[in-house]
Amino acid sequence: MKNQTLLIRKIVVYTIYILVFTTFQVTFRGLFSLQGLYPDLMFVFVVLTAYMFGFKDGMIVGSLVGVLRDYFAGPSITGIDGTVTATTGIGLLVMILAASYGSSFFTIRIKRNFPMAFSSVVTATLFYKIIGHLVVFTWENAFLHHEYNIGLENALMFSILPQTLLNMIIAIPVYLALRFIGPYHKGVNPALIDEKSREDNLWLTM
Repeated sequence: MKNQTLLIRKIVVYTIYILVFTTFQVTFRGLFSLQGLYPDLMFVFVVLTAYMFGFKDGMIVGSLVGVLRDYFAGPSITGIDGTVTATTGIGLLVMILAASYGSSFFTIRIKRNFPMAFSSVVTATLFYKIIGHLVVFTWENAFLHHEYNIGLENALMFSILPQTLLNMIIAIPVYLALRFIGPYHKGVNPALIDEKSREDNLWLTM
C-alpha cells in the first residue's frame, strides 16, 4: 500500500511539473528574458530531477520532456538544399543526455545537496551551449559552406554566459519545488539511500 501511494504521488507530481514547466517555457517565456534569451526550464528541470532522484527518474522525465520539447519547440535547420525544415528527435536527445549527465554528476561519493545540484545545472548548461555552437559551426562550414557569423566573443557574451546565468537563477525555485513539494517525501528518493548503503558496505569490504 505504501509503495502504491508513493508511485501515485510520483506520477501525479511529475505530471504536474512536466505540464507546468513546459507550458511556462512555451507560452510565458517572454516574462523573463536576457538579451533575447529565456530560462530553459525544461533543461533545468530534467538535470535537477536526475541529480536529485537518480538515473531512472531522470531518464523517464527526460524522455517525456524531450518529446514535448520536440513537439512544441523543436529547432529548425537549413538543409544542404537550402530549405529550412523542422527537426524531430533533437529535443529528446538533449533531454536524455541532460538526464544522464545530471544523474552522474559527482553522486558517487558526495552527498546530493543544493550547491552540487546548482553546479550540475551550471556545468550542464555550459556544455550544452558550447557543444551546440560547435555543432552549428561544423554544419554550416562543412556541409552548407557558409561562414559562421558568430565569433567566439559574441557566442560567449551574447549566448553562452547569459543562458547560463538565466538557468542558474531559475534553478533555485525549481530545486526548492522538487525538494519540498516534489515526488518524494522530504525530497529524498529511498532507492538512492539503499543504493548508497550498498556502495558504502562494498567500499568498507574492499
